[in-house]
Amino acid sequence: MDEGDRLAERFEANRTHLRAVAYRILGNLSEADDAVQEAWLRLSRTDASCVKNLGGWLTTVVGRVCLDMLRSRDSRRELLYDEPVPVHARGHEEPGDPEHEVLLVDSVGLAMLVVLNTLAPAERIAFVLHDMFMVPFDEIAAVVGRSTVATRQLASRARRRVQESAPVPDADLARQREVVDAFFAASRAGDFDALLELLDPDVVVRADRATVEVGAMGEVRGALAVAGTFKGRAHTAQLALVEGTVGAVWAPAGCLKVVIGFTLVDGLITEITLRADPDRLRRLDLAVLAS
Repeated sequence: MDEGDRLAERFEANRTHLRAVAYRILGNLSEADDAVQEAWLRLSRTDASCVKNLGGWLTTVVGRVCLDMLRSRDSRRELLYDEPVPVHARGHEEPGDPEHEVLLVDSVGLAMLVVLNTLAPAERIAFVLHDMFMVPFDEIAAVVGRSTVATRQLASRARRRVQESAPVPDADLARQREVVDAFFAASRAGDFDALLELLDPDVVVRADRATVEVGAMGEVRGALAVAGTFKGRAHTAQLALVEGTVGAVWAPAGCLKVVIGFTLVDGLITEITLRADPDRLRRLDLAVLAS
């Protein structure tokens, strides 16, 4: 295998992730495929030996390409939702698995895409990359051409607008603790049915890059899949306050490795986040709860 083949193989290993990023930003599978193909063209013209983190580099490139596409779309005053969101991609790659296409579309939902389409291009990039894919703000800043502080503000404004149209998370700490405690009890016991009772049907688990690098899946969607992922796990997780809400930490031998965050709506878990990046963990406001 020559160097070109190895580079193509490494790119293909990232294609699914890149396509998911592009689709969530653009809301159109055909355009997402175009953005991914452009990322490949740019990679093929780059000395890849100088790229330390190929996945991160490609995510940044796709973000820049999508930002250019959003700005071009705005300048032409085109509306994304004049036509239904396509199920099958029409990009430069070979036809994909139809089931995967449907799952990708369903994973965001037209309602969320409509909300995202009301955001300014830079706000949309900042929100999607940070809140959906946990890309650090300093990396996003390079994509949108703003300072890290300004990029945080972009994501914050976008988040407020999205939250205004989304269900309000449960704020009662006692109720949060009851549900999260029950979740870990069911997980440790391997009680699949009990896990399902605590999960929203559309629950999503998102892991940051550092967690994926040690073996976690980047994203898991749906109550059945999430229950299967956590069944028989989490034996050493400890309940903790994570940024003021009830979550958990995994700290073997007292060394913090992973922070687990939960979002609850109407008593059900709608989102679980897994964070392992050491720099980000140091900045979190954490307090282990007594058992």
